[in-house]
Amino acid sequence: MTTTIHLLRHGEVFNPGRVLYGRLPGFALSDLGIAQAKLAAEYLARRPVGYLVSSPLERAQQTAQPLAEALGLTIDTDERLIEADNHLQGKQVAGGKGLFRDPALFKYYRNPFTPSWGEPYAQIATRVLAAARAACDAAQRIGQDAEAVCVSHQLPIVIARRRAEGRRLFHDPRRRRCSLASVTSFTFAGDAIVRIDYAEPAATLPPGHGAGA
Repeated sequence: MTTTIHLLRHGEVFNPGRVLYGRLPGFALSDLGIAQAKLAAEYLARRPVGYLVSSPLERAQQTAQPLAEALGLTIDTDERLIEADNHLQGKQVAGGKGLFRDPALFKYYRNPFTPSWGEPYAQIATRVLAAARAACDAAQRIGQDAEAVCVSHQLPIVIARRRAEGRRLFHDPRRRRCSLASVTSFTFAGDAIVRIDYAEPAATLPPGHGAGA
């Protein structure tokens, strides 16, 4: 038996100050982000989704809401799907601008492979894949064909995929394949991930101006 788990990245965030918001509260979806979430919900509502779980952060919960309404599901919360911890959160460095202009931040750049500025990549991979497997178990309890959706954030989804594909976790952020409101789907056979698919339901919408982390 195989079960598919969809990792849904949240939509664009309203962030005119270009703050690296990380896990900070108060960062909600922009109007574009809401539209992106609705298109993702339309895409996923065509699947036999029986279980929906989200990161606790507001932008993820908002992204989950249209799908919950479309399918009549409640939104469970799993802390393991949360954004990566980052020592730079709250700084106006979103998008990479300003990262190397403040000498007070230099201490965080000593080891980019770990990375030294935040939660270790290996730790992120472990917790997100554990959350995906827990969602897989929940879907299987619902029925043989049931699928699940986990709403999370770009870096956690990318790192989980890289671990599942056996690739090194350190990478170039500019080459991440995980756009806003995108869907990265893991197909499980037992405890093993045997297939990974990717879709961008909101690709037809115009680009916005949020940081989108």
